[in-house]
Amino acid sequence: MEKSTEKSAIEKLLFNYQDALNTSDVNKVLPLYAQDGIFMPQGGPSAIGQEQLKGAYEFVFKNLQLNIKFNIDEIVIVNDHYAFARTISRGTQLIHATGITSAEENRELFMLQKENDQWKIARYVFNKMK
Repeated sequence: MEKSTEKSAIEKLLFNYQDALNTSDVNKVLPLYAQDGIFMPQGGPSAIGQEQLKGAYEFVFKNLQLNIKFNIDEIVIVNDHYAFARTISRGTQLIHATGITSAEENRELFMLQKENDQWKIARYVFNKMK
């Protein structure tokens, strides 16, 4: 396992996730998650597996539009199959119901696993910094 190659693959995954969020595209989000992946949003129920992930992201994208950028603080390769990453996202969110745009800033923790030789999001949790 070449760590620099693995870290580059994880960086690509994280930036693909950032882009999927910014384009509100559920069809770009889902392939980034492991089949049994779990999304744990602040203040909401966990979404477990592809069907629940689809519903959760459809709900998120129906309610808001993100315009964020990830800053990767740390990527740790645990072994050939597991890794984790810490990020901070900063930008804006537009709430569709009100038309109000506000600052958005979160800390994120991604637990990653290899699935069919590709890094995928196994667990994702975030919380507001302010």
